[in-house]
Amino acid sequence: MTGLPNPENDGPGAAGHAEVELKYDVIDRAALEDCLGGPDVAGLAGGPWRDVLVEDRYVDTPDGAVRRAGYAARIRERDGARLLGLKSLTPSRGALHRRLEIEAPAGDGPDPAAWPASAARDRLREVAGDRPLGELFRIRQRRRVRVVGDAEAGSAEISLDDVEILLGEKPLAAFPVLEVELRSGDESVIRQVAAVVEATGAVRASRRSKFEAALELVQAPAGEPGQADTGELGQPPAGELGQADTAAAPGPAGGEPPLEEKPAAPAPESPGPAIAVGRSPGISADDLFSEAGRKAVRFQLARLLAAQEGTRSGSSPADLHHMRVATRRMRAAWRVFGDAYRPARVRASVRALRTLGRHLGMVRDLDVLLDGLAAYAEPLGPAEQAALKPLETAWRAERDAARAALSRHLDSAAYRRFVEGQVAFAETPGQDARAAGPTDPRRVREMVPSRLWAAYGVARAYDGVLRWADLATLHQLRIAVKRLRDSTDCVREGLGPDADVLLERLVGVQDHLGALHDADVAAGLARTFLVEHSATLTPASINAVGAYLAGREREVARLRRTIGPSWRRVTSLEFRRGLGRAVAQL
Repeated sequence: MTGLPNPENDGPGAAGHAEVELKYDVIDRAALEDCLGGPDVAGLAGGPWRDVLVEDRYVDTPDGAVRRAGYAARIRERDGARLLGLKSLTPSRGALHRRLEIEAPAGDGPDPAAWPASAARDRLREVAGDRPLGELFRIRQRRRVRVVGDAEAGSAEISLDDVEILLGEKPLAAFPVLEVELRSGDESVIRQVAAVVEATGAVRASRRSKFEAALELVQAPAGEPGQADTGELGQPPAGELGQADTAAAPGPAGGEPPLEEKPAAPAPESPGPAIAVGRSPGISADDLFSEAGRKAVRFQLARLLAAQEGTRSGSSPADLHHMRVATRRMRAAWRVFGDAYRPARVRASVRALRTLGRHLGMVRDLDVLLDGLAAYAEPLGPAEQAALKPLETAWRAERDAARAALSRHLDSAAYRRFVEGQVAFAETPGQDARAAGPTDPRRVREMVPSRLWAAYGVARAYDGVLRWADLATLHQLRIAVKRLRDSTDCVREGLGPDADVLLERLVGVQDHLGALHDADVAAGLARTFLVEHSATLTPASINAVGAYLAGREREVARLRRTIGPSWRRVTSLEFRRGLGRAVAQL
């Protein structure tokens, strides 16, 4: 059911497990240590702290084959032995990261073929082939770790990490990270810890792993140190801006030698146009509204172009996710700044982006469904997993058809014209801008405040019906919240420190409603599958798919019932005051 082998059924050296953890950037370390330092955390008894030093070498082929296959590969030395770790690269849902991991001995030599047989080694050889492995970078961590829990609820490992990213011997970045990993029991254990930690305001949800943050740092354009977007690790913009990533680059010439002594060749450049951008759009309150919109479109277009080749080839689910996010953010930019341009330009851009987003969304949604089905099946026995196989096969066929349609669209003349037009717009100051009179509002500080308050008003209007809202209404609320979030994100540089808190709260609501939507879609598709295929299914498959359907329906009911706390954080007086302070910065 998953891309990684089942550790229970593999040969020697298999040690796979599903890793479920919460990741946070640390904003106020002193406050966080006060929160975590007591005899218990969130009502869970705390064990003693212990200090651990960990250093990992991340490796890949010169053309990034391991990453394109959806994995990160690392070599770690522990107790005098070298260990290979292989982790799936799965997009997070807010702070929550679910990944499959297998670990096995790596042996002493550079050639994986000579390492002891294991599921991890075999999968690495399968995706890397005969190509040499080179070092991408190293991640060194000084970790303070303790376990919290109780006999009934289960346990979690809390780790406060000082992370350092190195290219050869050159430090690229250092930052603190908090991780809360589930050790036993269900996810309510880590959610207990999350509620207490998040209430301090000392952390912010991290959507990307340390590997992804390091990869973008390494791939920063030459001569522009620090321009790579490190996501929410280090010095990030909030949300999902800057998530595009390209083929993995080879490791450094200096420092620790690569696994293969042969020097790694540079990764091939992606064909087609490319745009170099910094870590943020660079919008200021004094910008002309039309040029601020151009900056916002240009920033997201660069991310879209960087991710399109991995998306077109189907080799990188992460690139597809990044391209979909960039497409949505470009639509948001045209929506927020559209009044500044000729209507024909806005209509054409939004129409093309809507078509692209539909193709990307169909593939991405089916990827999410398949990942969710895999996570559901992971703890089941072999017989139950086999009984779910017809549902997985049907969804995979739909996903493959959707991917083929996406590839045809990306190879079409219409898409090529769209890209050329967007590049020309983004690179030509003044293009398609509407004329403004000398006393017309035309700068960011004059145009944005009313738009943010209007977007907030649209979302807040749902407050009176939320208790009785059906799923269609909740889906519309999700769209309203998403638009408020995207509008805020477009101009966050000018909004001051309150913007981070506002965005974090909006992301919380959006993620909750997104999970509700995903569960509802999964239930609906499972129900349709049973109706259409019950005559050809075995009783075991009918029962297994029915149990999956019932589980999704229970999740829908739970998420509908529990939306209140995250929603109240957005409708609160504190949120409105924060929005007022942010707008006043313009």
